[in-house]
Amino acid sequence: MDKYRGIWKIGNGSYGEVYKYFDTSSREIVAIKKITIDDEFDGVPSMIIREVSILKEMEHENIVRLLDVVNEKDSVYLVFEHLDMDLLKYIKRTQLAMKSHTIKNFLRQILSGVAYCHAHKVLHRDLKPPNLLVDLKLKRVKLADFGLARTVGIPSKSYSNEVVTLCYRAPELLLGSHQYSSAIDMWSVGCIFGEMVTLNPIFPARSELDQLLSIFSILGTPDEETWPGVTSLSPEITLLPKMEPKDLAKEFQGLEPAGVDILSKMLCLDPIKRITARDALKHEYLT
Repeated sequence: MDKYRGIWKIGNGSYGEVYKYFDTSSREIVAIKKITIDDEFDGVPSMIIREVSILKEMEHENIVRLLDVVNEKDSVYLVFEHLDMDLLKYIKRTQLAMKSHTIKNFLRQILSGVAYCHAHKVLHRDLKPPNLLVDLKLKRVKLADFGLARTVGIPSKSYSNEVVTLCYRAPELLLGSHQYSSAIDMWSVGCIFGEMVTLNPIFPARSELDQLLSIFSILGTPDEETWPGVTSLSPEITLLPKMEPKDLAKEFQGLEPAGVDILSKMLCLDPIKRITARDALKHEYLT
């Protein structure tokens, strides 16, 4: 770490804090995630090894570049390229609604990065505005913070459902599913898209039950007809209030019809019917 000069703390990432540093050898600004290793671990924890191994395989213009890994005493430092700000700060900074062409541009780039991940059998599992970085000069968006990411195999295994920040968590995860697919990332992208339009999280909640009710208040309470197999995920869903789906065009006023259509396909309650990143890139809203 001798060649790096600390500037200030940027924020928190999965399993660590992120700082802005100056690389004295390359004369560039970098972002470094410091991960402190607890004494309970014998060596480097598996989640850090997993994040590094995944990022080393990722080479795409919409995925943040891992530049270096430094292991010192009780800490591991992940050195990344530095970008100006995250998407959450960008949304807040705009004050007024983001322009339609900017939303389309950002959504296209997010989907491009997600499609690349999914093509390489990688689930991000924590897509949200703070984990998307923006280069203001190039108007480029990059997926970052792969701390919860993992590769998936065939046949599919049982995974933890305690992933993805609550407001961006797919309904199948909220209902307790341990076998899920890339559809969970697409739900998160839909939530991010809606937030770029409204400037606020579209399904705000403080608990998993509140989150489900927030989702169902807009999209309607699912049943076996609209989502085959949903009662086997959680029989208690039949006890929830029966709510009818609302008109998304009215909920997201100002969003053109093609935008409403792609949003509805991303926010499809049934994950099997949810649009893929690859197909979303071909949607008329982006073409």
